[in-house]
Amino acid sequence: MGFFIQLTDAIAERQSLLVTGLDPNPEMLQSWAHRRGMGGRSFLSQARHWIKAVIEATADHVCAYKPSLGFYQSLGPVGLELLREVRELVPLDIPLIVDAKHGDLNSSSALASYLFRDLGADAVTLSPLAGQDIAAPFLLYPDKAVVVTCHSSNPAARILQHHPNESDPLYIRIVQECQRWGTPDQLLLEVGTSDPAVLARVRQEAPERFLILRSLWGEEDRLDALLEAGLSPAADGLLLPLPQNLLVEDDMAERAERLKRRIGERRDRWLERRPQEGEACSLWLPEPRGAAVGAAGPPATKPGTGPGQATAEANAMDQLILDLFDIGCLLFGDYVQASGAVFNYYIDLRQIISDPNLFHRVLHAYATLLEKLHFDRIAGIPYGALPTATGLSLQLHKPLIYPRKEVKAHGARRLIEGDFVEGDRVVVVDDILITGGSVLEGIGKLESSGLVVENVVVFIDHGGAADRSARQRLEQAGYRCHAVLDIRRITAVLHRAGRLNNAQAAVLGEGVLAAS
Repeated sequence: MGFFIQLTDAIAERQSLLVTGLDPNPEMLQSWAHRRGMGGRSFLSQARHWIKAVIEATADHVCAYKPSLGFYQSLGPVGLELLREVRELVPLDIPLIVDAKHGDLNSSSALASYLFRDLGADAVTLSPLAGQDIAAPFLLYPDKAVVVTCHSSNPAARILQHHPNESDPLYIRIVQECQRWGTPDQLLLEVGTSDPAVLARVRQEAPERFLILRSLWGEEDRLDALLEAGLSPAADGLLLPLPQNLLVEDDMAERAERLKRRIGERRDRWLERRPQEGEACSLWLPEPRGAAVGAAGPPATKPGTGPGQATAEANAMDQLILDLFDIGCLLFGDYVQASGAVFNYYIDLRQIISDPNLFHRVLHAYATLLEKLHFDRIAGIPYGALPTATGLSLQLHKPLIYPRKEVKAHGARRLIEGDFVEGDRVVVVDDILITGGSVLEGIGKLESSGLVVENVVVFIDHGGAADRSARQRLEQAGYRCHAVLDIRRITAVLHRAGRLNNAQAAVLGEGVLAAS
């Protein structure tokens, strides 16, 4: 069972969005132990009894536990043994999120192995300043998750997190960037704030992500405002901390249950109110970049977008080009293309599927184009585009079909694999557009089966002379072509970054002319 399923099951079974910390704070434990006649015992003994008491009192009322690794490390070897006892005490159907705020690249692989393999934790919190590299070793565990800290509540952090200004603060840039590192099933965001406006901005930028709130709130109206700001359209997606002071009370089970019920009542009222206010569609689907997939009409303008966001997107695409080059997706030599033409370079995108993080970024780039189109099904052109089409199908929640490259003489002898209804609109996905021949062949099979094709989305448009390009060939046949990248941009970025010398850049330019 993966982390996301484990978490959502725990939320549904316990009807709770509460998360409990398990941090044996010495000052807090002292008063708790004294009231129970354990004042003369060692700190380790007090901590064991407190952890056990908290878990027993809250297991029916929370959906996750979150011990801070630093507390246990500070105790030395006995502290790490105590953390193992935490793992044994926490019910296996409740996620265990280790709050590490980890940010050191050199020790990431070792820490991931310790937490996920040895300890059996289900997720870990990370500091984002090292970029995607900090998350990569942890995301190699597909059934685990990472929680990226995007905002801290301590006042001294504000000068950094809100730099350079409130219209384009650093913490929002972190939210935008880290969503490219992993899917919503595997990457969550931690938001330390008691300000509903900050939480609302994070929710606006990350409508599909689970947010874990770290805040000190005690007033009822503040809880209402935070729920309003952070809940997803389905009235979930927000995990709230059980107040620390509650964890030393004699009636912590009753208090946790009351708080859970209070939050549940507000969620119910919020859900009842949403459709009447016209703030959500009938299915309450989030719209991460303007318009939901399949929605008609132009995308809505979203507050906070503008030149800064466009620049960030351009920079991210340039970095993706460099990363693709660095893993060997661009090769120089004499290569025969599927069309029979011989090029002096070759673009091989098949290696992407062996790099999960890079593959996710490629899917994100595709999805940015697909979200603007209206379609019922995704059709991948075999064989190169099938992994991509499969990933997009899962990410966009759209059914997948594909035209067979050849029809077998046995079995069902289907021309199109997958379920469909005559008249369904299909968007065709391919990897590289050179002559357009394989795409047109696939479209012919789709249309002969009663499907409607209007749009083709490719990752790279090879280009060519304006009057003889594959794009024009498709447009003349009545299809709109959309490309994430083209050879000219790839050449410019690689040349500017020093990945290509003048001669290699000229080779790519000649290849574009040869394709025409």
